[in-house]
Amino acid sequence: MDPIALIVTALAAGATAGGLDTVKDATKAGIQTAYAKLGGLARKRVGGQPDGELALERHESSPQKWESLLTAELTEAGAAGDADLVAAARALMELVDSAGARAGKYNVTIKNARGVQVGDGNVQFNNFGA
Repeated sequence: MDPIALIVTALAAGATAGGLDTVKDATKAGIQTAYAKLGGLARKRVGGQPDGELALERHESSPQKWESLLTAELTEAGAAGDADLVAAARALMELVDSAGARAGKYNVTIKNARGVQVGDGNVQFNNFGA
């Protein structure tokens, strides 16, 4: 999964998972703490971008509707290169989807790359010319 998709997925998962009745109280508290940390780091990253702040705020209540704008704003803000933000997203997903985390679904390591996609069902068109 690419770093931006991981962050957006974790934000969506954290917004809903902490309130589920099926989640044990200890796990729920951990999810809420991890979600608060992730949200704070994301807010810091898009701070000063009016559309980014709006997308982040609205994404919490309607993730599918605001996913594309939040993705664009996080990309523009350079969130993919923010190691703390990516680590916070990974930590939250380990709590929310431990089976997926154990399978390596949320592991991301990309360095000095151009035109890279990681994840399921992607389509990409690149033009590296002038």
